[in-house]
Order: sequence, then structure tokens, then C-alpha cells
Amino acid sequence: MAQRSVNKSQVSLKTGISKTRMTRLTTKRNSFLRASELYLVALAIDVDPCDMLKFLYKDLKLEK
Repeated sequence: MAQRSVNKSQVSLKTGISKTRMTRLTTKRNSFLRASELYLVALAIDVDPCDMLKFLYKDLKLEK
């Protein structure tokens, strides 16, 4: 969200995700993002949810 200059308060209002939860998601690496939260945030900031997933989890790889 920081890359797109998005206001967390505005996203919170649009999505119904609490400000506290938004802060946790954006500051704590061990916060687990729910699929529904990701989808709502993507809609609120006008981003394709798949692109958001690819960006957030780009380091995940299948084991061989």
C-alpha cells in the first residue's frame, strides 16, 4: 500500500477492516492476511487481487 500512497484509514472505511487490523497487516510480518481481506483491499485500492498476491508472496516457491 505504501507504494501506491494509499491512506490506511480510507481503506479501512471502504473495506470494513478495522484500523487496528490494517495497522497489524502493514507493520507486523507475522500477521496472517486472510484471502477475503486481500480481496477487499485490492478492490479498495483498484489493484488486481492476483497481482497483489504475486507481489506479497513472490518469495514462495514449490519444493522440488
